Amino acid sequence: MWGVVLGSVPGFLPPSVRRLLLHEVRGVGSLARWVARRTHGVRDGDHAAPYTGPQTAMMYGLLFVSVVETVVLTVLLTPWPLVHRIMLVLDVYTVLAVLALHAGCVTRPHVAGADGSLRIRYGALFDLLIARERIASVRVERRYPSGGLIQCADEGVLDLVVGSQTSVRVELTEPVTFVRPLGRTGRARVIRFHADQAEELVRVLRAAGA
Repeated sequence: MWGVVLGSVPGFLPPSVRRLLLHEVRGVGSLARWVARRTHGVRDGDHAAPYTGPQTAMMYGLLFVSVVETVVLTVLLTPWPLVHRIMLVLDVYTVLAVLALHAGCVTRPHVAGADGSLRIRYGALFDLLIARERIASVRVERRYPSGGLIQCADEGVLDLVVGSQTSVRVELTEPVTFVRPLGRTGRARVIRFHADQAEELVRVLRAAGA
């Protein structure tokens, strides 16, 4: 519902701000799905491929630090009620944001569709659907790149990095367009991403004709 509302006011907010708000709304939905142990976009006959393994420890570590910071600041800032309230809101928001990001990744896995398609995702921030006929080849290829979540080389290679690693390489018959979290687009013919059980995902895709 909120996605419809945000999308209906193109002149009210800059596109990047609207996308950030939409990510926030989806994050809240991901928390609800996580509690209910439900996944998003996985139908009967599909194969869900989790990818959170390399980042889980880091996420819980960040969550622990945020909780400790909240408790410490609550004690230290008690003599200054206004500052105390502001920092408390910011710290609670940080804790919820970390939980929502991780919940989004858990509840939105990669999906090898029963029709041979491949859906590559990172929580609510990245979502790319590739039809079976566009997949030329797929294989396990473990790499450990440094840098951010989305990296795109000039030669049309897209890296979707989780915990400083990728483990699956997909080559396409023609370039596809992908959308970055804030709305910028790019083109890629080779996509490298991480799956916790890379061998199993590759086997499923090949069995479907990829």
